Amino acid sequence: MRRVHVTLLVALGVVGLLALDQAQSQPLNPYNAPPMIALGSGLAATGGHCAAPPPVAR
Repeated sequence: MRRVHVTLLVALGVVGLLALDQAQSQPLNPYNAPPMIALGSGLAATGGHCAAPPPVAR
């Protein structure tokens, strides 16, 4: 295979994954979304390992 063929296959794969993701995702309502930067808003961080409390040593 030539470099052009590999490039086209990768580009088609990326476009296919984006199309699949767009088809499977729910429409986003920007008014219900959490703020991008919530410094001092009182909202707790969720969804990541950095939001988890540290383990308790025994």
